[in-house]
Amino acid sequence: MQPAVAKATDHNRETPPAGQSTPQQNGAPRQQGGHALAGRSPSRQILLAEEWGQYVDLPKGFAVRERCKVRLVLLQIQLTTLGNLTPSSTVFFCCDMQERFRPAIKYFGDIISVGQRLLQGARILGIPVIVTEQYPKGLGSTVQEIVLTGVKLVLPKTKFSMVLPVVESALAEIPGVRSVVLFGVETYVCIQQTALELVGRGVEVHIVADATSSRSMMDRMFALERLARTGIIVTTSEAVLLQLVADKDHPKFKEIQNLIKASAPESGLLSKV
Repeated sequence: MQPAVAKATDHNRETPPAGQSTPQQNGAPRQQGGHALAGRSPSRQILLAEEWGQYVDLPKGFAVRERCKVRLVLLQIQLTTLGNLTPSSTVFFCCDMQERFRPAIKYFGDIISVGQRLLQGARILGIPVIVTEQYPKGLGSTVQEIVLTGVKLVLPKTKFSMVLPVVESALAEIPGVRSVVLFGVETYVCIQQTALELVGRGVEVHIVADATSSRSMMDRMFALERLARTGIIVTTSEAVLLQLVADKDHPKFKEIQNLIKASAPESGLLSKV
């Protein structure tokens, strides 16, 4: 049986912030709570509502508990889209895969191979790709193995993050962008700073662990752990490509399947397992 909803009393009512209208004032019917959080403790409701962090504009008489119920419903809606990659809402970011990094970056040959696989997948699925090169005058251009045919932008930079004004403008020109798939070097510098800036702008970030590395495995692994704790999605190239097609009946599935017939190299990632 569904637990009864506590009545709003004078001590547990909230008043909307000054100047904000309520659904009742706007002509919307007063909502009745009681089903969204059935069985959850009030303390857990409040915790989840605080994690959601959004004020829900409800009629003045609604209890704190009722507000928490509505907030959790919104949180659950958000979670249904978390990590749900689709080609129409995704952009690939390839960060600083340059020639001068070849002798210094751990497993550089492996991440080049995986990065090229991702770019092939992007071409097959029509996903825009943005490529940066860190100070190419001193560090060289993108390695020859990375084929840049059809990419949207190739940009030099000195800033560690890829989030340059021209990149922000390019993203704004692509309708419906929700997710960025990010890979390259170095994990704890340019990848990390790019990911944090994108998340700060409301973009969901997927970091491809097997296409991302650093000079130090310690820096690489701690960066991936830190990023995962912030809510950034740390994933693999095969997971990304299969999620983008989503169905064996997708018209491009066979082409993507051909890309992943050979498993991606482990590039030292299994040393933590």
